[in-house]
Amino acid sequence: MSSQDIPEESLPTEQGHERGAVATREDPFADPGLPAHKPRIQDIDERAARRSERTVALLFTVSMLATVAFIASYVIFPVDKIVYIWPIGHISALNFALGTSLGIALFCIGAGAVHWARTLMSDVEVPDERHAVAAEPEVRAKVMADFKAGAEESGFGRRKLIRNTMFGAMAMVPLSGVMLLRDLGPLPEIKLRKTLWAKGKLLINMNTNEPLRPEDIAVGSLSFAKPEGLEEHDHGFQTEIAKAALMLIRIQPEEIKDKKELDWSVGGIVAYSKICTHVGCPISLYEQQTHHVLCPCHQSTFDLSDGARVIFGPAGHPLPQLQIGVNDEGYLEALGDFEVPVGPAFWERG
Repeated sequence: MSSQDIPEESLPTEQGHERGAVATREDPFADPGLPAHKPRIQDIDERAARRSERTVALLFTVSMLATVAFIASYVIFPVDKIVYIWPIGHISALNFALGTSLGIALFCIGAGAVHWARTLMSDVEVPDERHAVAAEPEVRAKVMADFKAGAEESGFGRRKLIRNTMFGAMAMVPLSGVMLLRDLGPLPEIKLRKTLWAKGKLLINMNTNEPLRPEDIAVGSLSFAKPEGLEEHDHGFQTEIAKAALMLIRIQPEEIKDKKELDWSVGGIVAYSKICTHVGCPISLYEQQTHHVLCPCHQSTFDLSDGARVIFGPAGHPLPQLQIGVNDEGYLEALGDFEVPVGPAFWERG
């Protein structure tokens, strides 16, 4: 149907933007203007306005509580705890708690802001003509006046309950991001400085799982050992063996150049950390004639006849030595822990 087919009496009359649509035969799609403003219940009933204010404050308060729950989840739930949640199924309890609490915190801030805007802030629509980017001083003054009027109409300064709870919710939500830093890894405390080796711990052969005697290690041979009590099926075995892995080499005592190394050995048997001091790779390549061990990752080379000092490659310091002895039953035992932390030299940068 064309505009010529529209009966003239069915077209709205020209009454201005405030009364409704403006259309003629020549322009049936003219700007209809804004509908007449209808006041909300909160605009005319202060009790309704107070109910809306309490609702917004409640949403912001729930957001704060959810943020507290998010932080508490890190303390309450272990990383490996799995729970059944219907209808999701089995899921990490920590992930479920973090996702739920953070989602509630963010949702309640958004819902509170939307409810505040729809029920308490001014909803009068004011048309304004576009102007050039560089506004005149009079226009800038009008903008500032409109901003102040809008701030006044929003009740931001007058409705302190909403303002204070909103500030609380907005201030606490970023704490969730701070707690996420925990996922970079647990705090090491002294874990990087200590291993399972201690005075009296037997040296257990990694291949046979039996205690080692001095006669089990031949001159020129390389053996690997672990601390007594550490089993492969134990929880955290990989974490502990990554620090406590030990290599044993038997060198003729007269070929050992370092006095401390000789004092800490048993009949030429020396015990050194298997973990490279560059980036922590396991060392396993031993050259019998030179008493050198080579890290396969970046070719750091250590002289085991001279305190395991670095003679080539990027490693920063010698391999830590473990002082060993022989107990009353003839088995090799540790006489303490490593004197310095094993692995990369993080501790030298303190």
